[in-house]
Amino acid sequence: VQLQAYGGGLVQPGGLWRLSCAASTNIFSLRRMAWYRQAPGKLRALVAEIVTYGGNTNYADSVKGRFTISRDIAKNTVYPQMNSLKPEDTAVYYCYAVGAGIYWGAGTQVTVSS
Repeated sequence: VQLQAYGGGLVQPGGLWRLSCAASTNIFSLRRMAWYRQAPGKLRALVAEIVTYGGNTNYADSVKGRFTISRDIAKNTVYPQMNSLKPEDTAVYYCYAVGAGIYWGAGTQVTVSS
C-alpha cells in the first residue's frame, strides 16, 4: 500500500488549508487512516484519525473544533480540512494507515506564518 500526500504550503494565521492523502488501494481494506505531524524539535504526534468503514473520527485536543478529517471513498482519499490555523500548527504532516500492515506517506510541510 502506498500513501501519497498532497497540499503542503504557506498559509497565514487564521487561514484555512486542506491536505490530501490518496491510497493506492481501496480504503475499506485499511481499518484506519490518520494524519500525524512533527514540528521542529518535537515528536511526531497524532492530529486526526478516521475509521474508514464507519467514518468515526478522533482529534488531538489542540485541533478540536478547527480541523475536520473526512474521506472520499470513490477516490480512496482522506482529507484534513484545517481552519483557523495557528503558527503552532506549523509542521511536517504525515499520512498514516493501518491495514494488513502499517503504512506511512512522505511528509508534506505546512507553514503558518504572516
